[in-house]
Amino acid sequence: MIKKFEIRNLYQHFFGKSAKSELAGATNFQLLNQIFGHVSSFNGDIYDDATIRSCIHAIATNCAKLKPQHRKDRIVIKGGLNRLLSLRPNQYMNAFDFIYKIVTQLLCCNNSFVYIHRDGFGQIVGYYPINFSNLRLLEYQGEVFVEFSFMNSRKVCLPYEDLIHIRRHFNENDLFGSAQRDALQAPLNVLTAINQGIINSIKLSAGLRGLLQFKSVTPNDKQKKIKDEFVNSYLNINNADGFATLDASAEFKELKVEPQTADDKQTSIARENVYRFFNISEKIVRSEYNEEEYNAFYSSVIEPIAIQLSLEFTYKTFSDKEIGHGNEIIFSAERMTFASNATKADVISKLMPLGIYSINQACEIMEMPKINAPFADKHLMSLNYVDIEKANEYQGVGKNNENQGSNKEDDNNKSESEDGGTTDKQSEIKQND
Repeated sequence: MIKKFEIRNLYQHFFGKSAKSELAGATNFQLLNQIFGHVSSFNGDIYDDATIRSCIHAIATNCAKLKPQHRKDRIVIKGGLNRLLSLRPNQYMNAFDFIYKIVTQLLCCNNSFVYIHRDGFGQIVGYYPINFSNLRLLEYQGEVFVEFSFMNSRKVCLPYEDLIHIRRHFNENDLFGSAQRDALQAPLNVLTAINQGIINSIKLSAGLRGLLQFKSVTPNDKQKKIKDEFVNSYLNINNADGFATLDASAEFKELKVEPQTADDKQTSIARENVYRFFNISEKIVRSEYNEEEYNAFYSSVIEPIAIQLSLEFTYKTFSDKEIGHGNEIIFSAERMTFASNATKADVISKLMPLGIYSINQACEIMEMPKINAPFADKHLMSLNYVDIEKANEYQGVGKNNENQGSNKEDDNNKSESEDGGTTDKQSEIKQND
């Protein structure tokens, strides 16, 4: 089936025909510690650096493995909203690209915005990440609006309550994450200098440098002419054989130039500063991690972002009443947990007898196809486990105690009767005597 896409500009498709580029009578929204609520997405071109981009890509790629789910009382609701979030949040992005873009914008400028597009009936029809160049806060009719400016000089004003706002390094500003280009400028300058030094070193080592010494007095203009002819003939890329010739009037003396570049230790220190800024290791960037290293990366980097996304998407998607009835958006990590097959098998063997996993859930953990049968969705439990309140009854501990008590009473009665019988016989003997 071929899906037909309506051809129109992205501005209308993202924000609808009713979107306003200006709000007549709107005033600047006053913050506590800033005069104006203004943010620029300019980050000093940090994304153009290969080391920084590789760090951002590693984090965004792993975050994109998160699975957005609509849940109610911890149960996944298989409805339109869940399908929208988990498959295609908008017409132009699948769920992976959607999360990747949000996280990339967050790591680049410490602020990421997603517009919730609703139809005339209030139903959500799409989530759109906003790639802005500048923004400012406005107050209009008692509500807070955000005026986004784009690279093509267009603007749009959107209610802040319809925007999912994810922040990073949230400290100095009252509402926005702090700008990070100043914090990254020093390590970025070092990396740029190292790369430029390597390029210059290659250029110097590839060229022939030297001194033309004339054996007799030669006019300056003739010296310049001979020098230019020598350079044009032999010191260019077209001289493939690498040989040059001179007559007896001049002598060429090569000048040895040994360019200095940063050594491996200095380069490693410069890159380590960038890795620490993004709180990741080089092994994560190069995908050479083991199970423990990836779990540490997940706990310290991925999970905090997943929590931010879950909280903000839940609050901005549902009303207070819907949240009170248990509705929430959870960015689940069920697709991204890194573990070896041995670890997965060990977890299944320990948790499945407790009734925690069904057969199909175990298949999903082992990345195997599900079994299309009713029994595969049942939770199994080992008979080696019993309700703690019925453990004594199950093992017959209480019964044995009662039996032992009754046996003791019977033995006591028996001994008493035997003793009493002996005493009576002895008294009878005495009377006869």
